[in-house]
Amino acid sequence: MTLRVPEVREAIDIEGEPVVLLREGVSIAFYIRAPHEEIAPALWHALERYRQAIQPRHLGWYVDYSGDWLALDSEGEAGLRARMLEPSFAILQVKERPDSVTGVAFHYRGHGNGLSDFRKDYPHSICAVEFHLPIEFLDDPGPEWIRALALDLGRELPWSSGHAGLSLEVGAWIQSLTPLLREKTLRHPGFDLPQLNDLALHLGSQVRAPAWLTFLGPPVLKELGGAEGLRSRLTSPKTTIHALSEDRVVVSLGPVPEAGDLEAGDTLPHYRELARVLEPWLYAHPYDWGGFTKEEVRRWERRFL
Repeated sequence: MTLRVPEVREAIDIEGEPVVLLREGVSIAFYIRAPHEEIAPALWHALERYRQAIQPRHLGWYVDYSGDWLALDSEGEAGLRARMLEPSFAILQVKERPDSVTGVAFHYRGHGNGLSDFRKDYPHSICAVEFHLPIEFLDDPGPEWIRALALDLGRELPWSSGHAGLSLEVGAWIQSLTPLLREKTLRHPGFDLPQLNDLALHLGSQVRAPAWLTFLGPPVLKELGGAEGLRSRLTSPKTTIHALSEDRVVVSLGPVPEAGDLEAGDTLPHYRELARVLEPWLYAHPYDWGGFTKEEVRRWERRFL
């Protein structure tokens, strides 16, 4: 499986030790309009299920609010849990290694109702969570295992939308990475480029571009006419729609995630079909981002249209 996924890696050598700045992988993300204090316990349960599922790989470090990396020893575990269950807000960045991208990481940003000034400044803010998996997991345990994990992680969360599929995990977006990221994201549209912090501030009720698994809930699914209304608009034989409840579905774009390759003519038409259906609700980031200009961000977000 991994042989069909383009390798996108960038590393630097620090005192003889390779430090990976960029790595292809798989990400699972959910976007939630409920306030942080309502979803924090369910998020903690999801994090525990993720950590159990990836064993023997593990999360080993997290960032404190001073920007320092702390080990997840017994004291660190208590600190991480306290931060997750804080009623006002939580910003969490947890990784397998603090200095190198490995494909094992958890990110979350969410704000509660108590931050009235924040809500006034960012009326479209949401809670956003990402779980990362190494690309090797596509071989073993495999795509069906990843799909089952994504469904399990989202089971208790009142998400409005979400996705799972190929992604590029960036440890540190330094200037020298921008040409490579620009090339790969435009050539291989099936790769997502996570932008959790910006999405948590601005996504609102909009949705991201399609991924291998696209989760749709209220209000967008209702405006599409529910599961049946969505089915009537999608004709690709690769696309399946599975209702998870009366107001939530997951759209599967084939049995495995695909990167596509525009230079080879692989344009991912089933992804493009879903993008056209979702176009009225697709998110448009209002600023530049990372090393991309606002125009480049806009072009990338609309890469399936």
